[in-house]
Amino acid sequence: MERMRELVDLLNKYAYAYYVQDNPMVSDEEYDKLYDELVALETELVFRLPDSPTLRVGGETLKAFQPYRHRERLYSLDKTKNIEGFEAFLERIRKAIGSIPMLTLEHKFDGLTLSLTYENGKLVKGATRGDGEVGEDVTAQIKTIRTIPLKINYKGTIEVQGEGIMRFSAFEEYNKKAAIPLKNPRNGVAGAIRNLNPKVTAQRKLDFFAYNVGFHDGYRFSTQEEIHQFLIDSGFLTGAFFHTVSSSKEAEALLAEIDKNRASLDYLIDGAVFKVNELALREELGFTEKFPRWALAYKFQATETTTVLKDVIWQVSRTSKLNPLAILEPVDLMGVTVKRATLNNYSDIQKKDIKIGSRVLVRRSNDVIPEIMGVYRHAENSREVLPPEICPACGSPVRKDNVFYYCTNEDCAPRIISAIDHFASKGAMDIEGLSEKTAEQLYNDLQIDSVDKLYSLTREQLLGLEGFKDKKAENLIAGIAASKKVTLSRFLYALGIPTIGKKGAKQLADSFRTIDGVREATAEQIQEIYDFGGVMADSVVNFFADPKNAEIVNNLLIYINIVEEDEPPKDGVFSGYTVVFTGALQNYKRSAAQKLVTEAGGRIAESINASVNLVVAGEDAGSKLNKAKKLNIRIIDETEFESMLTNSNKN
Repeated sequence: MERMRELVDLLNKYAYAYYVQDNPMVSDEEYDKLYDELVALETELVFRLPDSPTLRVGGETLKAFQPYRHRERLYSLDKTKNIEGFEAFLERIRKAIGSIPMLTLEHKFDGLTLSLTYENGKLVKGATRGDGEVGEDVTAQIKTIRTIPLKINYKGTIEVQGEGIMRFSAFEEYNKKAAIPLKNPRNGVAGAIRNLNPKVTAQRKLDFFAYNVGFHDGYRFSTQEEIHQFLIDSGFLTGAFFHTVSSSKEAEALLAEIDKNRASLDYLIDGAVFKVNELALREELGFTEKFPRWALAYKFQATETTTVLKDVIWQVSRTSKLNPLAILEPVDLMGVTVKRATLNNYSDIQKKDIKIGSRVLVRRSNDVIPEIMGVYRHAENSREVLPPEICPACGSPVRKDNVFYYCTNEDCAPRIISAIDHFASKGAMDIEGLSEKTAEQLYNDLQIDSVDKLYSLTREQLLGLEGFKDKKAENLIAGIAASKKVTLSRFLYALGIPTIGKKGAKQLADSFRTIDGVREATAEQIQEIYDFGGVMADSVVNFFADPKNAEIVNNLLIYINIVEEDEPPKDGVFSGYTVVFTGALQNYKRSAAQKLVTEAGGRIAESINASVNLVVAGEDAGSKLNKAKKLNIRIIDETEFESMLTNSNKN
């Protein structure tokens, strides 16, 4: 029993570091080994501790939800959509208490409100909000959520309130495998919590953000700041955004910041919440029949809406893939009139049961083309979306590969124009003045049908094109000239290698250091790069093996000078080292260890090559270790690695 207690405490500690603090303490392999030992011990003893992490996988299916009466009512919040409404809220408070007090400001999460009851430090009940007074007992479901602690230090009775959410990353991962995809993360969390089978809840990989304490005995909170800190100290996940404000001007600036950054969050928020900080003032202000007078929800413009899908057209990409594009009945969304939306592929269209003529649910991030999340309602005249049989641009036959369709014509005009546009884009060669429209003009009027031909363009040729005057021609020539000095990662990304984005290009550059190193790499060597699979490795090898691509790259290298990466290496104990990690580390996740090396001046490579001069070998190190020994590369273990880090910190 002593070993069981030790394992449970250790695993809960590691899970808290991983899921709440986003700071892994051990490798996945080490965690799994301890978890398997705990499962075996629980099976042998036919007993589980109440805070065992094995409880989070979900138990037996429930027959029905039981009602649960909250010890304190969970009120909804009064709302506003503009700063004038917020100022009116401040004025009401000023009239009631004679001054404007300090307020707290937090994200307004868009999920499902939940209340957790702890008694004597143990989680004993989880419930939905319901009507605020009576909710549904969903204890079995909420125990599957890893960011809900099963045990806290508070020894009295306490109700912790917060929001169950499904992150976009979890939502997207779930939909990749789901027979029936979810429409949005909000529906995903509601359906998961209100599902009688807790195992379904566990599959959705939900999170819980705590933001309030309701009923509690044995402790006296005086401010919302104290409540927020108590939740953090008790091991709950809380919103990263928490500020205090005392004026309309401060509030307006912070609201603008939240609205600007919400598209980059991995979870839905639909606004922000203001609360009077001092709890004594809250008691003085009191409640209306529906709302607390001391709190206000500020709602942002919706990121989702519904509209009618009028048609689906197919567009040719730079890789010759035909991408479906939804043509929508125009609708206002986040202050922009939306007429088009992305559809991932034909398989996704079928899974979501998307039909022309149906009303669909559309979501838009701030700077991303809207995406159709699912069907809101079919119409009588709804009709199936048909896959393409011929290329809509050139009429060539279409080839189906897995879930995608490709034009079989290598000289298809949209494909070439898109490749030129990508090559010149900001994250690639960054050729100022070369837009997609200009790429089309160069292709049609000057027969620029491959990216290497850009470097032989002359000012005189450009002046012969419609819309090109001296200044415009000179700017484009100057932009092309400036692109001749470029980092390897940007050059690789610009080439448009299928499946290789900016991150993959940077990893290739860091691993092989030179363009020749990348061109000569085998699929096996490339697969040694973290997160690179067989498809990505084969894509790189096949790209450079293609005679046409090889000729274009050779021509480009006549003009282009590949320079060191944009970011100069930092000074530190790993300066001058190019480091490869192999095997499992006990105290670090590989990505975290790699980050420590780069912060201390080193470079990271994913495979053994001529530039590598240090290998950190963990448990079960394989072929990389053997290869390093053959090449007489310096090899250290985790203890020596930590010693180097300690010296780095001293410096």
